[in-house]
Amino acid sequence: MNSTRLSRVAEAIKQEVSDILQNEIKDPRIGFASVVGVEVSRDLRHAKVYISVLGDENTKRETLAGLDNARGFVRSEIARRIRLRHAPEIVFKLDDSIEHGAKINKLLKDLRYREGPSGEG
Repeated sequence: MNSTRLSRVAEAIKQEVSDILQNEIKDPRIGFASVVGVEVSRDLRHAKVYISVLGDENTKRETLAGLDNARGFVRSEIARRIRLRHAPEIVFKLDDSIEHGAKINKLLKDLRYREGPSGEG
C-alpha cells in the first residue's frame, strides 16, 4: 500500500479516535487524554494510537487501563465510521513527548537565567 493512503488512513483514525474519546467513552479512568499520532501497518490490520495524558503516573496508568478496556468499542466504531475492509487491531501507547519538551524548555530557560542577559555566566 502506498504511503499516501497509509497517511490518510492514519489521519482518519486519529480524528475518529479523538472524537470517540471526547464524545462516546464515559469511563471515569480516562482523564484528559488526547491523541497525538497514529501509526498503521502496511496491511491496515494494526494501529498504534499514541496518547498524551495530563497528570501523574497513576493517572496515566489508569487512563491506559480505561483505554485498553474500551479498545473493542473503539475498534468497532472505527470500522463503522471509516468503512475499512478490516478494522485494525488497536494498541494504545503513552506518548510523553509533550512533557519531555516542556522539561527541556524549562532547563533551557533556567540556563538562560543563570547566564544572564549577555549570555555570560
